[in-house]
Amino acid sequence: MKRIGLLSDTHGYVHPELPRIFSECDEIWHAGDFGSLAVAESLRAMKPLRGVFGNIDGTDIRCSFPLYLRFFCEEADVLMTHIGGYPGKYEANIINTFRIKPPDLFISGHSHIVKVQYDEQYKVLHINPGAAGRQGLHKTITMARFSIAGRDIKDLEIVELDK
Repeated sequence: MKRIGLLSDTHGYVHPELPRIFSECDEIWHAGDFGSLAVAESLRAMKPLRGVFGNIDGTDIRCSFPLYLRFFCEEADVLMTHIGGYPGKYEANIINTFRIKPPDLFISGHSHIVKVQYDEQYKVLHINPGAAGRQGLHKTITMARFSIAGRDIKDLEIVELDK
C-alpha cells in the first residue's frame, strides 16, 4: 500500500505545514503550476515527487516535468495532467486517451476547485486537489491525501488550510 499526498497550483508557494501534512505519505504528486523550481526541490526534499508542468510554469519546470504523466502506482493505472477537465467536460486529448484505454485514476489541477468524482462512463476516478498556493480566487488552500492498495483508491482526505 502507498500513501499519496496530492497538490496542485502552488504558484511558487510551499505552505509551512506541508511537511507535517504529508509526513505519513510515501510520495507527493503535483498536478502542475509549481510556479518555481524551488517548490519542486522543496517537495522533493520531503518525499519522492511525481508531477506535471502547468500553464504558468517556465522552461525550468517544463524541462523537468512532462505535460502528461501516466504510470502505475501499486496496480492502479494513473494519468495526471494540469489542464484535463473533469467528467462530462474533459479536454479533447483526455477523451481520446480514455476511449483507447482509460486509467483507474485521473488527476488534474488548474481550476483551483477541489473535485472528486467517479466517471461511470469511463470507470475512472477523477481527483482535482484544488489549489495549494496563495494566488487565485480560492478562499482556502486545499490538497488531498489518499491510499492506493492494489487497484483500490481509498482513505481519501481533503486538507484545508487558511490562505
